[in-house]
Amino acid sequence: MTVWPGRPHPLGADWDGFGVNFALFSANAEKVELCLFDLASQREVERIVMPEQTDEVWHCYLPEARPGLLYGYRVHGPYDPANGHRFNPHKLLLDPYARALYGAIRWSDAHFGYRVGSTREDLSFDRRDNARAMPKCRVVDRAFTWGGERRPNVPWSESIVYEAHARGFTMLNPLVPRPLRGTFAGMSTQAVIDYLRALGVTAVEFLPVHAHTDDRHLVAQGLHNYWGYNSIGFFAPEPRFMSSGALSEFKTMVARLHEAGIEVILDVVYNHTGEGNHLGPTLSFRGIDNASYYRLMPDDKRYYVNDTGTGNTLNLVHPRVLQMVMDSLRYWVTDMHVDGFRFDLATVLGRESYGYDPGSGFLDAVRQDPVLAGVKLIAEPWDIGPGGYQVGNFPPGWAEWNDRYRDTVRAFWRGDEGKLPELAGRIAGSADLFEKRGRKAWSSVNFVTAHDGFTLEDLVSYNDKHNWANGEGNRDGHSANFSCNYGVEGETGDPAVRQLRDRQKRNLLATLMLSQGTPMLLAGDELGHSQDGNNNAYCQDNELTWIDWARRQSESADLLAFARRVIALRKAHPVLRRPSFLHGLAASPAGLKDIVWYTPLGNEKTAEQWRNPHARCVGLLLNGHAGRFLNAEGRRIEDGVLLIVLNAHHDTVSFVLPSVPGGRGWRSLLDTRVADGAGDGRMHLSGRPVPIDGRTTVVFQLVESPGDDLVTARQ
Repeated sequence: MTVWPGRPHPLGADWDGFGVNFALFSANAEKVELCLFDLASQREVERIVMPEQTDEVWHCYLPEARPGLLYGYRVHGPYDPANGHRFNPHKLLLDPYARALYGAIRWSDAHFGYRVGSTREDLSFDRRDNARAMPKCRVVDRAFTWGGERRPNVPWSESIVYEAHARGFTMLNPLVPRPLRGTFAGMSTQAVIDYLRALGVTAVEFLPVHAHTDDRHLVAQGLHNYWGYNSIGFFAPEPRFMSSGALSEFKTMVARLHEAGIEVILDVVYNHTGEGNHLGPTLSFRGIDNASYYRLMPDDKRYYVNDTGTGNTLNLVHPRVLQMVMDSLRYWVTDMHVDGFRFDLATVLGRESYGYDPGSGFLDAVRQDPVLAGVKLIAEPWDIGPGGYQVGNFPPGWAEWNDRYRDTVRAFWRGDEGKLPELAGRIAGSADLFEKRGRKAWSSVNFVTAHDGFTLEDLVSYNDKHNWANGEGNRDGHSANFSCNYGVEGETGDPAVRQLRDRQKRNLLATLMLSQGTPMLLAGDELGHSQDGNNNAYCQDNELTWIDWARRQSESADLLAFARRVIALRKAHPVLRRPSFLHGLAASPAGLKDIVWYTPLGNEKTAEQWRNPHARCVGLLLNGHAGRFLNAEGRRIEDGVLLIVLNAHHDTVSFVLPSVPGGRGWRSLLDTRVADGAGDGRMHLSGRPVPIDGRTTVVFQLVESPGDDLVTARQ
C-alpha cells in the first residue's frame, strides 16, 4: 500500500473517510512495524515500517486502507527484563486503541516472549511467530445513526442498579432467538427490554464488556474467564458478545435500553491487563512498551507491582497511560453513549508512588473532564495493596460499593447479636462513611449480593462455599459470607426450610430497597438463581452461571412478584430515597422529626437501648413532610410517613405502633410474611401492639386523612 507520514493524533487506527491514520505510542521502541492481514486473519499480506515518530508516537497514513482491514503491530527494541524492557518483534501485538478485534487467542508457548520451560525463565528469548494464533485488530467506521435516542439521565437518588452479565443473562432465555443468545443483540430484544421495565430497575450495570483473554490455565481445564476481569483492549467490545461483529450491535442495544428509560453502566478494568506477571504472555502493552505501561518494582524492574492480585498493575502515573484510560472513558460515552462506569479495584487508579490519594492524577482528571461530568462514576473502593481499603474516601462526584452495608445486613438477618446499631447506620445511608465534602446519601451503593460471592438463593442455602468446580481445591473465594443454610446445606425438599429461606430472601430484598442510598440488585436474585454454593464462579461460563429462565420463573413467580412490588414501593415513596442524609434534625410542622427509631414498646430508642446486644427488632419512621426537598423544577417533593419494622428474632415480637401527631393509625403496605409481599391493607390503631412474626419485615404508612375508609384492625 501507499504509505504517507500521517499524524501522531489521534492514537489508534482512525478512518477519516479517505484513508486510515495509524498511531501507536511507544517511548522506548527502536522500530515499529504495521502488519496487515488477509480477511481470514491467517496470512500477513504486508508489513510496513512506520516511517515517522513524533513525541514518542509512531505513525503513518494509508490512503488506500478501508474499514474492515485487519492489522497488528510488531515492535522492536531491547529485550532486557532486568531494566523493564520486553520487546520481541516475533510477537504480533494488539493495538491498545483498537476499536474492534477479530478472532480469539489460540494458546501455545509462542505467545510468550521468553522460552517457556527454560531454566532462565523470562530472561530467555523466544523467536517463534505467534501471529496465526492471535486475534487481529480491525479498522472500523465509527458512524452510526442514533436518530431520536436520548439519554435517560436518571437522577442518582432515583437510580436502581441491576448488575448483569451480557452473556449469561440471555443464554438460556427461551424468548430470545437462539442466534442472539449471549450477545448484545440478545439484550436488545423486546422480551428482555419488557422484563427489565416490568422489574422496575433504572440501570443495567454490565460486567466487563471490554475485549479480554481467557487465562491459559483455565482453557487447559475447559474453563473460561467468564466474568471478564482480564482486559486486553479498552476500546474494543468482547467479540464473543457480538452476533454480527459490528459495533452497531452494541450501539443498538444502548439505544433500545435508553428508549425504555434504562441507563447503561459498564464495569471497567483499568487497574491491570490480561498479560499477567513476569511469566505472562506478550499480547499488547508488554511488547509495545512494558516500562511505560506497567508499574514495575523500583528495586528490580523485572518484576511488577501487584496491588491488584492479578500479576500486574497499569501505570496511571505515566501521562500516556493516563491518556489512554481517559480516551477510553470518553470514547464509551461519546461514541457508544453509555451512561456511567463501575471501576474495578478503583483504589489502584488513585494510587501515586506514595499510596492512595483522593487527589491523584487520575481522580483529578476525571473530576475536571467535561465529557465525564454528566455520567455516573462508581468505585469498587479497595485493592490488595498497602492501605487498599478506602470505602468512603473517594472524592465528590463518586458513588462507592459499600461492602460494610452488605456484611451488616447479612449478619443482622442471620440473627447475629449486636448488629442493630450498625444496621441503623447502614439503612440510613452510611453517613459515617460518606457525609463529607458535600457528598450525598446516594454515594453509598448498597448491595446484599454481587457477581463476586453468593447469589441471594445461595446466601440462604449454604453455610460454606462450594467452589470445587473451579479446580482450585475449594481454596478460592471468600470464606466469611455471613450466610446460613437454615438446617440443610444446599437444595432441600423440606417445606419448613424452604419457607424460611423464601422469607429471608424477601427480608434481604426488602432491606435493600428500603434503605437510603443507591440499591444494586444482582441479576437473577429475583428469580432464585443458584450457583450451587459457588461463591467465585468467575471461570464458569456454563449453566452454573447462566440464568435458567424457564425453571426459575416457574419456581420463583412469587419472589419475582415481591421484587417488583418492593421496587415499585421505593419508586412511589421519595422518603425512601432522600438525596441528603437524615439525622432527626429536621421536623414537619406537626413537630415530627424526619427520622425516628423506635423500640417494640413504641418509644424512641435511647442511647442505652442502642447498646443492648440482644436487641434484634427495631422500627424506623421516615417522615416525608419534614425537610425541604425540591425537584429540578423547584417543586417540593412531598411524601407521607412510613414506619419500617424489622424483626430478626426467630420469635414473634409484639410491636406497639407509635402515636404520632396527625396520625389516625397505620396501614400495612408490605409484609414479608406474604409470598408476594402484599400488606393486609387494614388500618392498625396507633398505640396498639401488632404481632410481627419472627424474621419479618413490615412497612406501614401513616393514615392521616380523617375520611379514610380503610377497615380498622381492632386489637
